[in-house]
Amino acid sequence: MLEELSISSLGVIDDATLELGPGLTVVTGETGAGKTMVVTALSLLLGARADSGSVRQGAAQARVEGRVRLVPEADVAQQAAEVGAEQDGESLLLVRTLTAEGRSRARAGGAAVPATVLARWAADLVVVHGQSDQQLLLSPARQRRCLDAYGGARLDKARTRYSATFDRLRAVSADLDDVVTRARERARELDLLKLGLAEIERTDPQPGEDVELVAEESRLAHADGLRRAADEARLFLSGDEASLGDSDALSLVALARKSLDAERDHDGRLDSLAADLEAASYALVDAAADIASYATGLETDPARLGWVQDRRGDLSALQRKYGDTIGDVLNWAAVAAKRVEELSDDDVKIEHLRDEQQRLQGQLVEHGAALSEQRAMAARTLETSVTAELCGLAMPHASFMVGQTALDIPSRDGLDEIGFLLCPHRGADPRPLQRGASGGELSRVMLAIEVCLAGSQPVPTMVFDEVDVGVGGKAAVEVGRRLARLARSVQVIVVTHLPQVAAFADVHYIVSKSSDGSVTTSGVAALDEAGRRRELSRMLAGLEGSDAALAHADELVALAYEERTA
Repeated sequence: MLEELSISSLGVIDDATLELGPGLTVVTGETGAGKTMVVTALSLLLGARADSGSVRQGAAQARVEGRVRLVPEADVAQQAAEVGAEQDGESLLLVRTLTAEGRSRARAGGAAVPATVLARWAADLVVVHGQSDQQLLLSPARQRRCLDAYGGARLDKARTRYSATFDRLRAVSADLDDVVTRARERARELDLLKLGLAEIERTDPQPGEDVELVAEESRLAHADGLRRAADEARLFLSGDEASLGDSDALSLVALARKSLDAERDHDGRLDSLAADLEAASYALVDAAADIASYATGLETDPARLGWVQDRRGDLSALQRKYGDTIGDVLNWAAVAAKRVEELSDDDVKIEHLRDEQQRLQGQLVEHGAALSEQRAMAARTLETSVTAELCGLAMPHASFMVGQTALDIPSRDGLDEIGFLLCPHRGADPRPLQRGASGGELSRVMLAIEVCLAGSQPVPTMVFDEVDVGVGGKAAVEVGRRLARLARSVQVIVVTHLPQVAAFADVHYIVSKSSDGSVTTSGVAALDEAGRRRELSRMLAGLEGSDAALAHADELVALAYEERTA
């Protein structure tokens, strides 16, 4: 419930504060005084889109503050705590500022929040009805939502179940269309993958084989040169006497060793050098043996060389297509094999999706029928309730009806379309509201629906902005009576130009206009009983001092008092 609303530099309102409580609060004033700015301020506070043109001329910014009382278990209270907002007891302070340059900021409990957060909370805090809402009531979607709200928990459960089935069916149908539509493309992909895997399977590359073949090809291609180099090296190390005489390495080392052996006993350092030559001779013997073995093992095999070269060519062909290395080729094959398995399951997947689609289509019909049945039950009750309210709103012979028309194609909202019909008097054919209701009748129908929905909507505050346009006389008195009755269960704030409505107020505010010659400002003030009499007489006759108007105002106040205390 709204406890307080403060407005600063918004439109023609310079500075105003409204103390709000339970019951019916009425805001009146002359045309152009700025009554609607109260509703504009409330809309801004609840996340509406900001318009820099609303900032008062000459002011740097407009500011709206509102104090809202929340019960601890309310969703808004929990969400406010999640964004870091601090509550003062059960009260939460909301602030919205708008600069002349168009920048907008919002705060909740001292924490900065996006305006969209306030808008999300608004649905649980306040319902605002303006003249534009009468036009919204003409839309089938709005009429369906009204009926669903009236239907309560059972209808809501049926609608939720139907919507979930509809969403699942749409998702399954989309998957099925995708698989079927892309079947040719998937078939081409499958064929290409199978060709690649078959090519790799035929070649049967082994990990690291490409590196090993490079080394083997180099060895085979240079076998003669390698053997010649090994033979020459062996000869230089330990050649026979016929070829080198004493010039091979082992012979020379032996001669050097022999030269040192004769004198090694006379100098320890020379003895060490002689030992080094001895170790070197042993190493040369081993090296010569190893080189001889290497040369013996070398073979010139043109056939093996040709095979290696062909094998490298096959592997290179795979590498050009599937990866830089044989490891990359094998990785591609593993991924491709998995993809082939997925694509090969398309037929099974299509069959499964078609079975699921058929099952969901049957469920949709079943759940849709249950939803239509719940709506039909709610419609009959709503028809009776609204018709009774219209009778009290000076439309004694009017009948309100709810039409259900089957749709050719199911929608997410059900199998039928909802339409509100009005029969304004006996003998008239029921016609849709958008074709059969005048502005005044539409105002009363909307009010009657709101009165009937009051018990099914958990919103604590309702705001009506001049929804009584086109209503007068006895009907206006009945509008006031219904608003007062509605205010017994929820907080009601009404901006009105009708004295018959204002007379039922628990609290009455007036928006008055003053001018200093160039700048017009408006102020908002609460009226005492004497002030209410003067304002009601002005609204009745346009004259505050008229005795007849004052007497009429007294009659209206007395009538309203009887209604409130009944």
